[in-house]
Amino acid sequence: MAFSPSLPSPPSSALSTSSSVAPARLHITDVEAAINYWRARRPPAHAEGAALCPELLALAEVYALMVYRHQEEVDDGALTPAARQAWLHWYDTTPDTPCIAICSTSQGDEQCKGCGRSFAEVQHWLGMTPVEKRVVWRRITLEGSAWRFNRYAERAAESRSGTGGGGKG
Repeated sequence: MAFSPSLPSPPSSALSTSSSVAPARLHITDVEAAINYWRARRPPAHAEGAALCPELLALAEVYALMVYRHQEEVDDGALTPAARQAWLHWYDTTPDTPCIAICSTSQGDEQCKGCGRSFAEVQHWLGMTPVEKRVVWRRITLEGSAWRFNRYAERAAESRSGTGGGGKG
């Protein structure tokens, strides 16, 4: 008989995989980062910016509505298919996990000293959506208390450059 460990259910603030939980919300800074990615990748055809690529147009519409409505976040499901695809393309260029291969949750900590994620976030990371992952990334970056942001910042930089450091989980 195979042993199947049961994982604790993540807090609703950590994951939004059930229908009773509010959808993950995309922060305006992620929309801005995706816009800047596309601006660098496909600059406007004219100096005036009259001919934007389709990805920029889709993301600019989301961004403009967020600014107009004074919203810092937008529901993941509110993105048009074109905006979502453009955002996901940018997302694929970012590091997947904040892991720096120093996981204190394996030693019993509820929050990892290395990356700043909760035990539930570490355990369920592979099942989280890109927007859910970005919510976690934003939180741990704002907190800035994990070792990846201070004591082991060089290890985090190595994992971003692909020369070592963190794993995928």
